[in-house]
Amino acid sequence: MSLKRLLVVGSFVVLMLVMFASGWVVGRTGIGAAIDRGSLSERERLFAERMSGASLVGLYDVNGRRSKDASADRYDLSTVEKVGGNLWRFGVRMQHDTFDVTMPVTVPMEWVGDTPVVMLSDYTIPGLGTFTARVFFYDDRYAGTWQHGQEVGGHLFGRIEK
Repeated sequence: MSLKRLLVVGSFVVLMLVMFASGWVVGRTGIGAAIDRGSLSERERLFAERMSGASLVGLYDVNGRRSKDASADRYDLSTVEKVGGNLWRFGVRMQHDTFDVTMPVTVPMEWVGDTPVVMLSDYTIPGLGTFTARVFFYDDRYAGTWQHGQEVGGHLFGRIEK
Protein backbone atom coordinates (compact mmCIF):
# COMPACT_ATOMS: atom_id res chain seq x y z
CA MET A 1 0.00 0.00 0.00
CA SER A 2 1.43 3.38 -0.98
CA LEU A 3 2.09 6.06 1.61
CA LYS A 4 -0.51 8.35 0.02
CA ARG A 5 -3.20 5.64 0.16
CA LEU A 6 -2.23 4.84 3.75
CA LEU A 7 -2.60 8.52 4.69
CA VAL A 8 -6.01 8.70 2.97
CA VAL A 9 -7.26 5.56 4.73
CA GLY A 10 -5.81 6.74 8.04
CA SER A 11 -7.47 10.14 7.65
CA PHE A 12 -10.76 8.44 6.83
CA VAL A 13 -10.56 6.28 9.97
CA VAL A 14 -9.80 9.31 12.15
CA LEU A 15 -12.67 11.20 10.46
CA MET A 16 -15.06 8.39 11.26
CA LEU A 17 -13.93 8.31 14.91
CA VAL A 18 -14.45 12.07 15.23
CA MET A 19 -17.89 11.79 13.62
CA PHE A 20 -18.79 8.92 15.96
CA ALA A 21 -17.71 10.93 19.01
CA SER A 22 -19.71 13.94 17.81
CA GLY A 23 -22.77 11.75 17.27
CA TRP A 24 -22.39 10.28 20.73
CA VAL A 25 -22.23 13.74 22.33
CA VAL A 26 -25.29 14.87 20.36
CA GLY A 27 -27.18 11.71 21.35
CA ARG A 28 -26.29 12.01 25.04
CA THR A 29 -27.23 15.69 25.28
CA GLY A 30 -30.45 15.43 23.25
CA ILE A 31 -29.26 18.02 20.75
CA GLY A 32 -30.67 17.25 17.35
CA ALA A 33 -33.60 15.16 18.53
CA ALA A 34 -35.52 13.81 15.55
CA ILE A 35 -38.51 15.76 14.30
CA ASP A 36 -41.75 13.76 14.52
CA ARG A 37 -42.44 12.17 11.12
CA GLY A 38 -46.05 13.34 11.33
CA SER A 39 -44.90 16.96 11.05
CA LEU A 40 -42.70 16.39 7.97
CA SER A 41 -43.78 17.33 4.48
CA GLU A 42 -44.93 14.40 2.35
CA ARG A 43 -41.67 14.24 0.35
CA GLU A 44 -39.59 14.34 3.56
CA ARG A 45 -41.70 11.63 5.21
CA LEU A 46 -41.50 9.40 2.12
CA PHE A 47 -37.73 9.89 1.93
CA ALA A 48 -37.24 9.00 5.63
CA GLU A 49 -39.45 5.91 5.29
CA ARG A 50 -37.81 4.74 2.06
CA MET A 51 -34.24 5.21 3.26
CA SER A 52 -34.63 3.81 6.81
CA GLY A 53 -33.61 0.16 6.65
CA ALA A 54 -32.18 0.52 3.13
CA SER A 55 -28.66 -0.14 1.87
CA LEU A 56 -26.64 1.94 -0.57
CA VAL A 57 -24.66 -0.59 -2.59
CA GLY A 58 -22.24 0.60 -5.23
CA LEU A 59 -18.75 1.76 -6.07
CA TYR A 60 -16.46 4.72 -5.46
CA ASP A 61 -13.43 5.86 -7.38
CA VAL A 62 -10.53 8.19 -6.79
CA ASN A 63 -9.63 10.87 -9.34
CA GLY A 64 -6.46 10.02 -11.22
CA ARG A 65 -6.96 6.25 -11.09
CA ARG A 66 -8.24 4.14 -13.95
CA SER A 67 -12.02 3.74 -13.80
CA LYS A 68 -11.63 -0.05 -13.64
CA ASP A 69 -9.99 0.46 -10.22
CA ALA A 70 -13.29 1.51 -8.58
CA SER A 71 -13.79 -0.03 -5.14
CA ALA A 72 -16.87 -1.61 -3.58
CA ASP A 73 -18.85 0.74 -1.37
CA ARG A 74 -21.70 -0.06 1.02
CA TYR A 75 -23.75 1.97 3.48
CA ASP A 76 -26.41 0.17 5.55
CA LEU A 77 -28.91 2.71 6.89
CA SER A 78 -30.74 1.78 10.08
CA THR A 79 -32.54 5.11 10.41
CA VAL A 80 -32.88 8.32 8.44
CA GLU A 81 -34.50 11.21 10.27
CA LYS A 82 -34.78 14.96 10.02
CA VAL A 83 -33.32 16.67 13.09
CA GLY A 84 -34.02 20.31 12.23
CA GLY A 85 -33.90 22.89 9.46
CA ASN A 86 -32.11 21.17 6.61
CA LEU A 87 -30.20 18.72 8.85
CA TRP A 88 -30.75 14.98 8.55
CA ARG A 89 -29.25 12.21 10.67
CA PHE A 90 -28.35 8.90 9.03
CA GLY A 91 -27.76 5.92 11.33
CA VAL A 92 -25.24 4.26 9.06
CA ARG A 93 -22.88 1.32 8.90
CA MET A 94 -20.09 2.18 6.43
CA GLN A 95 -17.93 -0.43 4.75
CA HIS A 96 -14.92 0.50 2.60
CA ASP A 97 -12.17 -2.00 1.83
CA THR A 98 -11.17 -3.22 5.34
CA PHE A 99 -12.96 -0.35 7.15
CA ASP A 100 -16.28 -1.13 8.90
CA VAL A 101 -17.95 1.26 11.38
CA THR A 102 -21.48 2.07 12.56
CA MET A 103 -22.37 5.62 13.68
CA PRO A 104 -24.87 8.46 13.42
CA VAL A 105 -23.94 10.99 10.74
CA THR A 106 -25.74 14.36 10.59
CA VAL A 107 -25.53 16.22 7.28
CA PRO A 108 -27.22 19.14 5.55
CA MET A 109 -29.64 18.11 2.81
CA GLU A 110 -31.42 20.30 0.26
CA TRP A 111 -34.23 19.45 -2.14
CA VAL A 112 -33.88 20.15 -5.84
CA GLY A 113 -37.44 19.69 -7.00
CA ASP A 114 -38.27 16.11 -5.97
CA THR A 115 -34.62 15.11 -5.50
CA PRO A 116 -32.88 15.18 -2.09
CA VAL A 117 -29.19 16.14 -2.22
CA VAL A 118 -26.72 15.83 0.66
CA MET A 119 -24.50 18.92 0.50
CA LEU A 120 -21.24 19.41 2.36
CA SER A 121 -19.20 22.46 1.34
CA ASP A 122 -15.72 23.01 2.73
CA TYR A 123 -16.69 21.26 5.95
CA THR A 124 -13.59 21.46 8.12
CA ILE A 125 -12.85 18.86 10.75
CA PRO A 126 -10.03 20.07 13.02
CA GLY A 127 -6.85 18.09 12.49
CA LEU A 128 -8.24 16.17 9.51
CA GLY A 129 -8.90 18.65 6.74
CA THR A 130 -11.73 19.97 4.66
CA PHE A 131 -14.42 17.87 3.02
CA THR A 132 -16.88 18.66 0.25
CA ALA A 133 -19.53 16.29 -1.12
CA ARG A 134 -22.71 16.26 -3.20
CA VAL A 135 -24.76 13.07 -3.18
CA PHE A 136 -28.25 12.83 -4.67
CA PHE A 137 -30.90 10.14 -4.35
CA TYR A 138 -33.43 9.41 -7.07
CA ASP A 139 -35.70 6.43 -7.60
CA ASP A 140 -33.56 3.39 -6.73
CA ARG A 141 -30.15 5.02 -7.34
CA TYR A 142 -27.67 7.40 -5.73
CA ALA A 143 -24.65 9.20 -7.16
CA GLY A 144 -22.31 12.00 -6.27
CA THR A 145 -18.88 13.46 -5.84
CA TRP A 146 -16.59 13.72 -2.83
CA GLN A 147 -13.44 15.70 -2.09
CA HIS A 148 -10.99 15.57 0.83
CA GLY A 149 -9.02 18.81 0.83
CA GLN A 150 -7.14 19.49 -2.38
CA GLU A 151 -5.41 16.10 -2.53
CA VAL A 152 -8.00 13.41 -3.11
CA GLY A 153 -11.56 13.14 -4.36
CA GLY A 154 -13.73 11.15 -6.69
CA HIS A 155 -17.18 9.79 -7.42
CA LEU A 156 -19.59 7.37 -5.80
CA PHE A 157 -22.67 5.71 -7.27
CA GLY A 158 -24.90 2.71 -6.86
CA ARG A 159 -28.31 1.26 -6.01
CA ILE A 160 -30.66 1.86 -3.10
CA GLU A 161 -31.80 -1.56 -1.87
CA LYS A 162 -34.54 -2.08 0.73
